[in-house]
Amino acid sequence: MGRLTTHILDTRHGLPAANVDIRLFALNDDRELVASATTNADGRTEKPLLEGDVMRTGSYELEFDIGDYFRGRGADVGDPAFLDTIIIRFSVKGDENYHVPLLTSPWSYSTYRGS
Repeated sequence: MGRLTTHILDTRHGLPAANVDIRLFALNDDRELVASATTNADGRTEKPLLEGDVMRTGSYELEFDIGDYFRGRGADVGDPAFLDTIIIRFSVKGDENYHVPLLTSPWSYSTYRGS
């Protein structure tokens, strides 16, 4: 069975983004919250967001509360914040491993399928 993990890198400050709230939604007939976590000091979650039997083929959305993170670090994010909640939509096969990192500043972000 596969698993899904993530981490966040703060490219403005050049370090992992700690204490960011993350939510994972499955996109089936509706949008169902399937996991939530807060990043640790390494910018990672303590355990995979999905693994084993709950890792199913389909489409998902990851939500990252990045505006709160940058405001907490004293960054000028704008009013309203240019990036507040970042949403990444992606699809997976249930029997593969996926790592979806977020590289972000208050004004930009990127992601990729990591290993």
